[in-house]
Amino acid sequence: MLTHWIWLSMLPRGSDQLKMKLLEHFHDPEDIYYADETALRAVDGLTAQALEALRDKNLSQAEKILEQCQRKNIRVVCLMDADYPRRLRNISDPPLVLYCKGTLPAFDALPMIGVVGTRKATAYGLGAARRMGSQIARCGGVVVSGMAKGIDSQAMEGALTVGGMTVGVLGCGPDVIYPASSRKLYADTVRYGCILSEFPPETEPAKWNFPRRNRIISGLSCGVLVVEAPERSGALITARLAGEQGRDVFVIPGNIDNSACAGSNALLRDGAIMAASGWDVLQEYSARFPDRIRQWEEPEDTGSSAHQTQEPVQMQEASEKTDKKPIDNPAYGPYSDRKLPCQTLTAEERLIVNALSSGERTADEVVAETGLTTGRLLAALTMLELKGLLRRKPGKRIELIGNGEE
Repeated sequence: MLTHWIWLSMLPRGSDQLKMKLLEHFHDPEDIYYADETALRAVDGLTAQALEALRDKNLSQAEKILEQCQRKNIRVVCLMDADYPRRLRNISDPPLVLYCKGTLPAFDALPMIGVVGTRKATAYGLGAARRMGSQIARCGGVVVSGMAKGIDSQAMEGALTVGGMTVGVLGCGPDVIYPASSRKLYADTVRYGCILSEFPPETEPAKWNFPRRNRIISGLSCGVLVVEAPERSGALITARLAGEQGRDVFVIPGNIDNSACAGSNALLRDGAIMAASGWDVLQEYSARFPDRIRQWEEPEDTGSSAHQTQEPVQMQEASEKTDKKPIDNPAYGPYSDRKLPCQTLTAEERLIVNALSSGERTADEVVAETGLTTGRLLAALTMLELKGLLRRKPGKRIELIGNGEE
């Protein structure tokens, strides 16, 4: 019964991992509810505090929550339901219950991309987040974010503007609009996607809820894009969780002189994948979702909502495109034709260029050929990508831009 799922999910002094152990042992929350103390003590790792909490058989709080959900049109999705996202179920500490407002998408059939960043974003970061959100949607992806001010809200608005779907994951109840300034974004997300939370209705936001919320953002996603993050940022928690969950981590390079970008730039140094467009992110999953993902790299105007007008976003006029001087967007030639001489490359970068000169490789193949450690290889690949000398391809493959000859 739903009441038993809610009862177990609300168990005080019981970690998510312990709740999973209980479920693995008893298979159903109702069996846990009716289990005697001897049976409960057979569960490995059960603490005295958790055992005391399990003795409380009062279901009134769970029944109240269920009544609120019915009254407020909030759907309750349990861990073993067919509609529960399989990606999220497979993390080490999935929420036992999800509360949903809106239409629950077919998560596992869609390329879900988490987009996160600082609340105190620069103008560059805000613009990049909005552009990436719209491009991810144009390429067939679904933006998942936390609806916070700054990067989160801009990425979601960018996706909604071009007719995309968004998923907002909250650190409060699904019926609580936080921040209050996100009222319109909240309404649009409910209408064209869904709001999710592991916290029951009327739960107010609290600072310790947001790190828990972050594991859901990364757990739902195929990969997580960090747009802009200082050294101490919740976005870095999401990136760390994504790595632990086996998700890809993408980063937009930021100004090295701006502290707002220090954390995200550090992720690049440590081997995250550089992204400059929505296609840079979505192409990693084109083989997994061939009928969903399509290339889209043209600039678009995100000034009005496609959901409201059902009109395609206006593109820049041809005259605007031709105003650029040729030097603004030079066509890449072979590596040997570049203005950047080989002498400007480090020894490690030259090793990688030589390894890739005969064609594309996987990172593992380049490690085997060059003898570099994985960490040093990833850092050097990022620098070569920033220099415009290589690109990453689907299937974790990399190649030089041009013919790769020295």
